[in-house]
Amino acid sequence: MTFEPERMGHSSRELADKLRELRKRSGLSGVRVAARCNMSQSKISRIENGKVRPSLVDVEQILRAIDAPADLLAEISALARMANTDWQDARSLRRKGLDKKQFELAGLERASSDFRFFLLSMITGLLFTPEYIRASLSHIPGDDSKAVAKKLERQEVLYDRSKRFTFILTEQAVRWPLVPPDVLAVQIDRLISLTHLPNLRLGVIPLGSRTAPAPLNTFTVYDDRIATVEVSTGVLLLRDLRDVRAHLQEFAAYEELALFGDTAREHFAFWSATCRG
Repeated sequence: MTFEPERMGHSSRELADKLRELRKRSGLSGVRVAARCNMSQSKISRIENGKVRPSLVDVEQILRAIDAPADLLAEISALARMANTDWQDARSLRRKGLDKKQFELAGLERASSDFRFFLLSMITGLLFTPEYIRASLSHIPGDDSKAVAKKLERQEVLYDRSKRFTFILTEQAVRWPLVPPDVLAVQIDRLISLTHLPNLRLGVIPLGSRTAPAPLNTFTVYDDRIATVEVSTGVLLLRDLRDVRAHLQEFAAYEELALFGDTAREHFAFWSATCRG
């Protein structure tokens, strides 16, 4: 099955119908399939009715339990992956209004308690100064006042002591000249101040550090439930646990390389002074 971005996140109903059809064709009851999968019968029912989005592991267990034909395994597995993946293209987000995306992110932040941000090429919204926010939106036509206000409002979540944040930035992300040097110096000073929050760890990977694997994308992991991956044309939202674990493992590798605490603050202070000099 070909992966088509516009179908991602819209395949849940099709997947539910396919699984129910295959289960009935096998002659097995929902109770019997549940027993073979070590799941509750109610979960099987919710999956088949589209009320629960099954993980890829769930789908594989069900397919094995009903002895699904080999020629359908790849098709159903691909369908399950698309059902667990959302694609948000940048053009659609802009048409809907950038403030709508901020409400969605705020919802994710309310529902999560452990955040991991890997920032390859640019600082992220929760860390922005107002000037940096406006500069980050300047290439998008239209009134950005609502988006700016919502981005600033979202930053309040950083002061919620029940939540934990780890940000890892590359030197390139910190020093990218999105704004004039004096404005960038203020942005870097904000990073320094945020390193003192007790529930926030902010690390940096200086240029010249040897990284393996080589980073390709900015990404965020919310708890161990969801990973979002940013590319120039949009955002992928991944719910499959294997995808999330892969990003957690990648994040852990970068975390080992990153500088934190006083050492990170020394680097930030030097870069800030360089901007002012």
